[in-house]
Amino acid sequence: MARGELWFADLGLIGYRECLSLQKRLVSQRLAGEIPDTLLLLEHNPVITLGTAGGEDALLVRPDQAEKAGVELVHTDRGGNITYHGPGQLVGYPIFDLHAHGKDVHLFLRNLEQAVIELLAGFGIAGRSVVGYTGVWVGEEKICSIGIAVRKWISYHGFALNVSPNFDHWALIHPCGLVDRQVTSIERLIGRNPGMDAVKPAAVSNVAEVFGMKPVQMECP
Repeated sequence: MARGELWFADLGLIGYRECLSLQKRLVSQRLAGEIPDTLLLLEHNPVITLGTAGGEDALLVRPDQAEKAGVELVHTDRGGNITYHGPGQLVGYPIFDLHAHGKDVHLFLRNLEQAVIELLAGFGIAGRSVVGYTGVWVGEEKICSIGIAVRKWISYHGFALNVSPNFDHWALIHPCGLVDRQVTSIERLIGRNPGMDAVKPAAVSNVAEVFGMKPVQMECP
């Protein structure tokens, strides 16, 4: 393993709980030095997750109503508030050793934001970060949520970029607990679905560039 390699894998569509178990296994492997920094790219089956900041008051329906709508509800250990994941949303989970990236969680979050901002620029979209919030915005609308967890300086969880999601499911929550903010997507902003086949390589290249690493594709772990 050359220093500076970024392994990445495309997991396709995968359940939230299954992927969380995988992340925790990879965190242990990264901690033991068995793998380099690794980026998982995927889409989740419809799920509403509540982070360590809570968000129950931002759930606009009863849990059983969400489940009847085909949306799972999961309490999880990432930072942040309530959010939605589903098909048409590109999720990226970086399993990174932060010792090699400044040993600074806030810097790590800002770098993830920058990688997404540069990805969006490639599609002609002017994304931005907002002081006091985590994630990426276009104007006053949020296009990418970011929430991570860190164990012994190894990161997991990550970013969720709206490419062409089902916005009906977003109506079940106040995204990230923000009552006065709306969400948007690449498809809405450029008038077409660019397809995950275009967005995933852009995610890999921009994350690798921002963090100064060389991307190397791996088989699904």
